[in-house]
Amino acid sequence: MMLLAESPWTTLLVLVGMVAAVVILIVFGVVVTYFRLWIQSFLTRAGIGFADLLGMSFRKVSPKVIVRSKIMAVQAGLDDDEGITSKALEAHYLAGGNVPLVIRALIAAKKAKTIQLTFREATAIDLAGRNVLESVQTSVYPKVIDCPAKGSAKESLDAVAKNGIQLQVKARVTVRANLQQLIGGATEETIIARVGEGIVSAIGSAETHAQVLENPDLISKAVLAKRLDSQTAFEIVSIDIADIDVGENIGARLQADQAEADTRVARARAEGRRAMAAAEEQEKVALIEESRARLVEAEAEVPRAMADAFRSGKLGIMDYYKLRNVQADTEMRRAIAGTGATRPKPV
Repeated sequence: MMLLAESPWTTLLVLVGMVAAVVILIVFGVVVTYFRLWIQSFLTRAGIGFADLLGMSFRKVSPKVIVRSKIMAVQAGLDDDEGITSKALEAHYLAGGNVPLVIRALIAAKKAKTIQLTFREATAIDLAGRNVLESVQTSVYPKVIDCPAKGSAKESLDAVAKNGIQLQVKARVTVRANLQQLIGGATEETIIARVGEGIVSAIGSAETHAQVLENPDLISKAVLAKRLDSQTAFEIVSIDIADIDVGENIGARLQADQAEADTRVARARAEGRRAMAAAEEQEKVALIEESRARLVEAEAEVPRAMADAFRSGKLGIMDYYKLRNVQADTEMRRAIAGTGATRPKPV
């Protein structure tokens, strides 16, 4: 009877012991998992406790990334006054940002002492898809951009001076990142396009290509005066002409092409005038033939008129002979003069 009475309590104790063992195992597993991170945070005064580490796991945040990033910030002297808290780091991690990269960029900016970059600006730049660390490094160490860019279709910028001589130019643009305009600012492609346009415009404004060859810095000064880096993510430090070559005589070629075109136009107009003159000549030939036909018709009426005069008695035989003598004298004079006139048929 005593054994039956004690069995429920024994079972309960066993269950309690098993639950306690499971709890102890869970606690031990948690301690083992997060102890190293917690001790690192404790020794560096990062301010991240066990509860925070456990909460990160439930929020699907990597405790290792957050702890190490916070330790880097604390060791570099980035205080919580700048907004670098564990909650802010978690929020940036959950937003898809690169937390270690942001902290490294802030450390680099602080070490430079000339770059003003806040945690909020750094996270915004990172979430915008830009490499914030590379931007800070470019702000400290200026970057050189080739114009035209390497791998582009054209190897040089071609421009023509006012005297018609073509110049082929290669330039190098030294830029520094503008962190305040990095979000929404234009990229390197815009800088290359603007500088290329400025170089072409500067060469086109020169009176002769010799002026540009003598003073290539005229191009740099003209381009820098236009403030081509406005609304871009960069600040242009300098523009250097790396190479400049003389190309073709575009002006002479254009003049030759224009002269050839003018020649073709003149030939076409002359051909038109020749065709009109030929047509007019043919018309006059036709008129001459028509006049000759009328003359032949008129001469054919003369014998008829003379026959009528004989019948009516208005013309006698002596008058007819006198007329023949006059005609004979006329033909003789023409033959002597060499006119080559043919003798008309006797009436």
